[in-house]
Amino acid sequence: MQRLTLALLAAAALALPARSFALFEDDEARRKINEISRQLAATTRSVEERLAKLEDRRALVDLAAQLEALRGDLAKLRGQIEVLSNQLETSDKRQKDLYADIDARLRKLEQPGGAASGDKSGAEGATPAAEAKAYEAALNQFKLGNYPLAISAFQGFLVTYPSSRLAPSAQYWIGNAHFAQREYKQAMAAQQKVIAAWPEDAKAPDAMLNIASAQEALGDRKGAQKTLEGLLARYPQSPAAASAKQRLKR
Repeated sequence: MQRLTLALLAAAALALPARSFALFEDDEARRKINEISRQLAATTRSVEERLAKLEDRRALVDLAAQLEALRGDLAKLRGQIEVLSNQLETSDKRQKDLYADIDARLRKLEQPGGAASGDKSGAEGATPAAEAKAYEAALNQFKLGNYPLAISAFQGFLVTYPSSRLAPSAQYWIGNAHFAQREYKQAMAAQQKVIAAWPEDAKAPDAMLNIASAQEALGDRKGAQKTLEGLLARYPQSPAAASAKQRLKR
């Protein structure tokens, strides 16, 4: 019996180191797992930080590309503004030249013996004085800058006095009134009527000059040049031809 007890105690004693060794292996495994977890967490943070930096760089690259595109658009807009400014400057100069020419003609009309006061013909049933008065009333509206009223007045004059010697002048001033309002297409149409209906009248070459000015204002330089050349060929001795030569030189 004593031998059996001693044998059991010996066996128990031998088993204790094995259990302790097993416990030691579990602690080591847990330590390693924790260490690996810490390393994995650190690696994850590092990867996330790098990804964030890459996204920031990508965003900066995209922003730089957008800025470059905006610079290109801005350069194009500046070029367009410069072109439009040059066109506007040219158009304003042409208008000033035309207005100076109109003013000179108006001064001639205001002198004694001008076109209105010197005309002796009128429509049937109308006196020359009434005809002249109607024409002067329309012309005064133009002088005052009341261009819509001037157009209406001259149109009324043409309806009342279609056979008047002042009819070409009335139609001519209708075209100039449209031009003064920057209604260039209407101005051209009105002056075309002068040339078509009264090609031998003194206002016909002036009408062609006005058409050229309207074409220039619309940016049709080739058309304006052709009109000026046609003016020189058709009315070479007219005062308007001298203006046409100066414009062609410029």
